Amino acid sequence: MSRAFTREDDSDGQIADIGERPVSTHRNLVTASGLAQIDSAVNELREELAKAEADADRERIARVSRDLRYWSARRENAELSEPEPGSEVVRFGMTVTVEGDDGKRKAWKIVGEDEADAAKGSVSHVSPMALALFGKTVGETATVNGKEWEIVKLEI
Repeated sequence: MSRAFTREDDSDGQIADIGERPVSTHRNLVTASGLAQIDSAVNELREELAKAEADADRERIARVSRDLRYWSARRENAELSEPEPGSEVVRFGMTVTVEGDDGKRKAWKIVGEDEADAAKGSVSHVSPMALALFGKTVGETATVNGKEWEIVKLEI
């Protein structure tokens, strides 16, 4: 039997199937900063892949190749979107300050899925908060998970 049809076990250098990173089915809207982050990730991964290939590190090659395929796909379908200056309704790319019933305020920048980081005050455009806010103006309320939020400020 040909060696091509035999399976190597882990001790012979078989690389575990790392699988692909799932690519979202939503539109890949990005801010200018998000697009720059994607470009940076692609460039860094290309450099890391070259190093992994030079080192003949099969596991690292597999991992970096997978990540490069993901970011290349995200770059290919990225749609740069910026809100129009002077817009008075919530749009992608805006920072929206909301106030809850308890009087506490929170500001959220609505960004692309890959650039969202709630700990840093940004939410994905497909998040429940963003979906509830889109198209609303200052003074209107949005309900998310049973809690009402009043929009008190919009910034581009």
